[in-house]
Amino acid sequence: MTSYLLKKDQMQTLTQRVALWILNCIGWKVNYRPLPGPRGIIIVYPHTSNWDFPIGVLGKLAIGMPFYFIAKSSLFEGFTGATIGRIIRALGGEPVERGVSTGAISRLAEKVNQSDWYWMVIAPEGTRSRKPYWRSGFYHITCAARVPLGCAYFDFRRKEVSLVDYLELSGDIDGDLAKIRGIYDGVQGCRPQLASPIQFRPDNAEK
Repeated sequence: MTSYLLKKDQMQTLTQRVALWILNCIGWKVNYRPLPGPRGIIIVYPHTSNWDFPIGVLGKLAIGMPFYFIAKSSLFEGFTGATIGRIIRALGGEPVERGVSTGAISRLAEKVNQSDWYWMVIAPEGTRSRKPYWRSGFYHITCAARVPLGCAYFDFRRKEVSLVDYLELSGDIDGDLAKIRGIYDGVQGCRPQLASPIQFRPDNAEK
């Protein structure tokens, strides 16, 4: 089996080496397979704790790719948001207004296609609390933009950051979700009881 374990001698920058060193010091490792193209969507699951953010940022820095991620627009607003927003933007965050699903999906798909390089990271659960369904926005964006889907995770049981699995979505929602479930089978978040089941609402609408 091919090993995608990142090692210090593979790192091209000091930032990558420091990020990987920090993760290794706390017992974590990073598995990464090169991206299959210049544009795509990445989902991260399960998202059950605030600890996902620092682990994810360190994993992103170790991999060394300028991934983007969406954050609720309220984080960028007001006096406090001016400071927090700059930090989030520096890390690759972009504001999106929750609840304006249809417009956001079309805008993000268009942005992906118009960019020379653009990989967007999305947490399909949309919250750290357990919900009965995933938000389906990532699926519709990926299909609309016709780009690969990467499936990333932070496995707190094995202490692994992983981005090695990529899918070409077929448009068959049930079949595609079955493949995604297979990738995440056995992956354990920081608070396993809060992980949402990998399924969409029956009408497949973005909520």
